[in-house]
Amino acid sequence: MKIEEHPCFNRESHHRYGRVHLPVAPRCNIQCKFCNRLFDCVNESRPGVTSALLSPAQAMVYLDAVLREKPDIRVVGIAGPGDPFANAEQTLETFARVRRAYPDMMLCVATNGLALLPYIDELHRLQVSHVTVTVNAVDPLIGASIYSWMRIDKRVRNPEQGARTLLERQKTAIAALKERGILVKVNAIILPGINDSHIPAIAEEMGALGVDLFNCMPYYPNKGSALEHLKEPDPHSVATIRSAAEAFVPQMKHCTRCRADAVGLLGEAPSQNLMNTLKNCQHLSVDQAPARISSRPYVAVASMEGMLVNQHLGGAGRLLIYGEKEGRLGVVETRATPEAGSGMARWQHLAERLADCRALLVASVGPNPEKVLTLSGVEVLTCEGLIEEAVRRVYAGESLAPMAVRPRKVCKVGCGGDGMGCGG
Repeated sequence: MKIEEHPCFNRESHHRYGRVHLPVAPRCNIQCKFCNRLFDCVNESRPGVTSALLSPAQAMVYLDAVLREKPDIRVVGIAGPGDPFANAEQTLETFARVRRAYPDMMLCVATNGLALLPYIDELHRLQVSHVTVTVNAVDPLIGASIYSWMRIDKRVRNPEQGARTLLERQKTAIAALKERGILVKVNAIILPGINDSHIPAIAEEMGALGVDLFNCMPYYPNKGSALEHLKEPDPHSVATIRSAAEAFVPQMKHCTRCRADAVGLLGEAPSQNLMNTLKNCQHLSVDQAPARISSRPYVAVASMEGMLVNQHLGGAGRLLIYGEKEGRLGVVETRATPEAGSGMARWQHLAERLADCRALLVASVGPNPEKVLTLSGVEVLTCEGLIEEAVRRVYAGESLAPMAVRPRKVCKVGCGGDGMGCGG
């Protein structure tokens, strides 16, 4: 592999060589106040969004198609839409598959660094040559104004405590990467009025660790985020910050704020053909691309009477939680769903309550809860029929196609909502 052909790390390469990001990492272990991963416009380029989520096997089908259409691709990266190491199993399996199929391909990963350290030796073994770590503060008090929460060692920590631990882990991981000869780029999001005057201090500390490149990335307003009121920093301010940071680390000045499903040259308009391929790959059957194996022990079910999968998620006051019990699959407990009326927060709270569930079985679901739950790592499956059969199929990795929701018969009689039909 030719390291100088990486389009992000070498400005001379970015008009000649492309990259592809494989969106196999849905979960995140940090909630940044500037981030909203739920909104997705295909014409918008920013980190944390994707138009599809793939398993490692599905990602390989997609990658094969990408390389047929764009032979100038030199780098395969994983950049979310969550954090790659909050999804370490999927991330490392994907890299292993790519390395076997395309031994000369450069591999690259972008992470917040919170859970990076335990996987550095494996990254080195897989010859991952480039790692990007996002460092938005080296002062925990400033970090506390940037992050809402962090999940550290399976516990949610408050912003200041989390920011302190995050910085410690980022610095340790970066030092370990450099010891192994891995190239490191640090991204710092310029947040006006929060950390814009702090960016040079970040660059100084990162320069002392020997990072190879520093990217002062202008904040992009994200609708629905806690910091949506902030304005994008103007070009003059960005140039001034970069000039100050350049005293400590070489600067990347051609960043295009890539999506988690970016493909092609930096700044190149998305290929509609590849976008369609990406979306089609996420629907590949188990036989065509085996579903990812989840370590989460439970499956949640929306049911009116406890026998059938037959309830719309929005109308479910409680969910049945299935898991292994005395060697058999059965109901482990029931969990109340958050009350309606809190908008998107309702689904984010539900995602937290289902953090140990690999899937949710429902008769129907709206687009907002489906995306929130999917990004949190809960696979949302619509089906109808006996719960016992549906749950068995999920644990066995079998398709739910035989249990697909049937089109409803339209009649002029109001629906009673009891799941037993209207008799019309």
